[in-house]
This record gives sequence, C-alpha cells and structure tokens, in this order.
Amino acid sequence: MSNMPETGDAAASAGGFVKALTLTDATMLVAGSMIGSGIFIVSADISRTVNSPLWLMLAWLAAGVITMLGALSYGELAAMYPRAGGQYVFLRESMGPLMGFLYGWTLFIVIQTGTIAAVAVAFGRFLGVLWPAITPDRFGWFPQFDINTPGGLVEVGLTPQRLVALVTVWILTWINLRGVREGKLVQTTLTIVKTGALALLILLGLTIGRNAGAIAANFSNGNFVGHVDVTSAFMVAFGASLVGSLFSSDAWNNVTFAAAEVKNPQRNLPLALVMGTGLVSLLYILANVAYLNILPMHGTKDAADVLSRGIQFATQDRVGSAAAEMIFGAIGGTIMATAILISTFGCNNGLILSGARVYYAMAKDKLFFRKAGELNKNHVPSLALIVQAIWTSLLCLTGTYGQLLDYVIFAALIFYALTTIGLFILRSKLPNAERPYRAIGYPVLPALYIVLASTIAVVLLISDKTRAQAISGLVLVAIGVPVFFLWRMVEKDS
Repeated sequence: MSNMPETGDAAASAGGFVKALTLTDATMLVAGSMIGSGIFIVSADISRTVNSPLWLMLAWLAAGVITMLGALSYGELAAMYPRAGGQYVFLRESMGPLMGFLYGWTLFIVIQTGTIAAVAVAFGRFLGVLWPAITPDRFGWFPQFDINTPGGLVEVGLTPQRLVALVTVWILTWINLRGVREGKLVQTTLTIVKTGALALLILLGLTIGRNAGAIAANFSNGNFVGHVDVTSAFMVAFGASLVGSLFSSDAWNNVTFAAAEVKNPQRNLPLALVMGTGLVSLLYILANVAYLNILPMHGTKDAADVLSRGIQFATQDRVGSAAAEMIFGAIGGTIMATAILISTFGCNNGLILSGARVYYAMAKDKLFFRKAGELNKNHVPSLALIVQAIWTSLLCLTGTYGQLLDYVIFAALIFYALTTIGLFILRSKLPNAERPYRAIGYPVLPALYIVLASTIAVVLLISDKTRAQAISGLVLVAIGVPVFFLWRMVEKDS
C-alpha cells in the first residue's frame, strides 16, 4: 500500500468526488452554514412576541436543544450512508424514492434556495449600511409588480440590494465551480473569522459593555421573568416565535450533503455535526445574554437613541448593531455591518457548496436533470451548481425571501422529523447493518426530537402569525407528488 499523500484525482472517491474535507473543515461547514445574519436580528421579533427576558432566553435554549437532538440522531445516518446527497439519501433508503424526491424537490424549490436568497439579500441590506446608495428601492426601468401572497405583499423587481445579492450568489457559485478545495478554503476561513467576531461581541458585552441600566431593567425585581400569563395562547405564540431562533440555527444538516467529500466520514461526520451545532448553540445563547447586559429588552418604538429603543425596537431589528453602537459608539454600526457581511457571505458559501450535492444525487437516481449528475474537471457537480444559482436568482428578484423564511422552517421541520423516523425504520429493516456510530440516547432522544419538531410544525399551522406560510409550505411539498410521477414517466419514455 502506498504511503504517498492523496492529491488531485488520486484523492477522488469512486464517484469522482475529491475527499478534501477534514474534521475541521466539516465542523466549519456545519457552523458556517448556521451562522448567517439571524443571530444579529431575530431577537427583536422574538422579544416583541414573548415580552420577557426569560422567555427570550428559553426561545434560544429550545432551538439549541432541538438542533443538538437532531444532530445526535443524524450522526448515525451520516455514518451509515456517507454519500453525496446526505438527508436525501437517508429518506430514500428508509422511506423509498418518493419521500427522498419530496425532500429534494422542496429543498430545491424553497428550503435551500430560499435560504440562500434570504441570506444574499441580507448581505445587500447590510452593505447598504456602509454604502447608502445600495437601497431597497426598485429600479424603474426593470419590470416590476406587486403580488398579494399568504405571507404578505411581494414586491417583484430589481433593487440595488437585490443586485448585490445576485452578484454574491454568482461569485460564490463560480468559486465552488473551481473545486471543493476552493470552496472549503473560503468556508473555513470566513467561519473562523465570524465565529471569532461573535465571540468577541459576547466577551465585550459581558465585560466592558455591561450597562447598569439595562441589567437592572432586565434582571432586577422580577423583571427577568416578566409579567407573562402562561396560557395556551401564549405557548402557541412562543412556539411560533421559535421560527426566528430555529431559522438562525438551520442548515446544520448541510454537511451530510457533502459527505462524499469528507475524509474518514464514519468518524468525522458525527463529530462535525455534534461539535458544530454545539458550538453555535452555545454562542447564540451567550450572545443573547450579552444583548440583555447591553440593552434593555423593553423600549420605545419611536425613540431617537439606541438605548431607549431597546432590543424590542432596535432600528430595522438590528439588535447586534445596536449592541455594538452601545459599546463602540457611532462606529459600532459600521463594525457590526462589516462582521455581518463576512458572516452572511460565509454562510451562503456553505449553502451553495452543499446544496448542489443533493441535486447531483437526485440526478443519479434520474429524478433531476441528468447533466446535474455529472462532475466537471474540478470534480464538482457544475450543472447542479448553475441551476441552483439560476433559481436562487429568481427568488432574489421576486423579493419573496421574507415570506420564504416561514416556508423554509416549516418544510424543514417536516423533513427533519421524517428523517429521524427513518432512523427507527432502518433500525428495524436493517438490524445487522454496519453502524460506525449509534445515536446517543436511542430510542428516547431521537423520539423526543420527533415529538418536538412535530409539535412546533403543528404550532406553526395553528398560529395566526404563521398559518398561511405553513399551509403554503405544505402545498409546495404536496405539489412534488405529481411532479415525481411525471418525472419518472418522462424518464421511462426517454
């Protein structure tokens, strides 16, 4: 056996992929895909819903626990099937090709591409902080019209912010077309930078940035618990408020999509899932502790100064920027905008890199465009990357990204629960299959994850705030059923 290191084509797996992702790279892919702009924004909306520092913290703690439970369960499946496509493969193997296709279909239509579009436009929005000419105003010369949807009014057209979003999507697609090594270099580097920046914000918020007035308002004289009447209606509202924290914690499963490119996947995939989700969940909880040490939770919507607006009414919900301004002064907004630009750019790199591997796997099963199942000279699925970029670009132009966030998390929760049910199915169908890693706490913890994910999905269906989007997400999944049979019919006749 040769002791020479694997390079170039020699490092390619049987499917043609290059095994270039180390444990560190895989962990950074998990963490980097999770950390986007959400942690710097969504605490404002959550705090307006729950109206209590304690319940704000519980919303982030709940998201962290749910995410960790999912990662523990997925580790077993990832170690069993370390193939391109990840969760698509898990569902196909446990529940059949239809269920696998429904996941891949929904991932392409809304989950992956919708998230990429949302993060890309967030990049444009925060670049507007540094460069005011980048506005959300639509260009008059570009075709534009408004559509009423279940999620509200959609303003179709091109804006400077959306133009920036399109540019970032195509730049990152070009980088990933050049090879997984290029993609992982961007991913690992930017994840280290943005994780360090978030950790620094936390450290400063818990030390020199502490504000006596905010601490008294949030933690003293029973203020931490607040005057919350814990009724069934409140619990439904609390469940709906988890959309923000869960969306900020989503995409942790993306590393499984690129499993064919991970070195020693049976060991490194489960470790990367647990380490990446654990790191990000801890940072998110500590970030909110820092926010509560810097800013009062309750504020006045029309107040002129940052402190009086509080967390609830931070300008454009930019809680992270408000916290930075309290620590650094006026320049804090610029510092935080720069940090979020790095964060969102790195987040989308991970999403773009990994998502294309699912469409590659579908194409291999003749459930997506056949050419998407081919690798280019750089050992990456080039057509899958390009088709993903085209659809994402259209979503950016429609401006549906705000509504897509609710569609994304509802659809994702459905398939997270179904995939974990698949873990039980595979334990029954293939009791003697090789399992390099077994889910910790099986069957209790995986069952708990199924219950929690399903409960939140039900809450989103019954909550007035999210019902329309959740139903729309369900319809999108259902549309995939006739598409599946039509696609198979066309493939059979061709």
